[in-house]
Amino acid sequence: MRLILLGPPGAGKGTQAQRIVEKHGIPQLSTGDMLRAAVAAETDVGKRAKAVMDAGKLVSDDIVIAIVSERIDQPDCANGFILDGFPRTLVQADATESMLREKGLDLSAVIELKVDDKELIRRVSGRYSCAQCGAVYHDTDKVPAKEGVCDKCGSTHFKRRPDDNAETMTQRLEVYYKETSPLIGYYYAKGKLKSVDGMAEMDAVTAEIEKVLAAL
Repeated sequence: MRLILLGPPGAGKGTQAQRIVEKHGIPQLSTGDMLRAAVAAETDVGKRAKAVMDAGKLVSDDIVIAIVSERIDQPDCANGFILDGFPRTLVQADATESMLREKGLDLSAVIELKVDDKELIRRVSGRYSCAQCGAVYHDTDKVPAKEGVCDKCGSTHFKRRPDDNAETMTQRLEVYYKETSPLIGYYYAKGKLKSVDGMAEMDAVTAEIEKVLAAL
């Protein structure tokens, strides 16, 4: 089961990806995590990435694709994986398709979480997390069972990302619509796109995703 979760920032991709990981035992592949791991492991592509980052430049698509390719070859991806935050552009999508084809692999589905802009801004501007374990909360949607105490680890320290505000979110949405939303049509044309109502309650979204996965 090889999946991509698609949708604007704040649509709930991270939450739903983690639930798929827990239920189906396939890894969630984050390009940021893979990049850091490749650099730390000093693989050939990791060394290339480090040289670019040390020079203060952005890592190119071909380096990112090489890192994703290297990661997919690892044993824990034998039964599938979820690509998280990648591809973001049509160029990256084409490169991902080519890379998978060379391995004799194909995407099982691209699951789009549909959420309207006003709701995304509301969600993100109310979001905060436990400073110790990273558990995510929301001012109205998901508060700790005991006020001021993390449900997961018992910490009383919380933090908010400085970019979790309406103004920054609006800018992030503009980038998403310009660069990433064309992937919806791209994967629809390939017969891979499955759309889910991301406005529903979290467990209902999970149930809809599970219906999609059961039909694969």
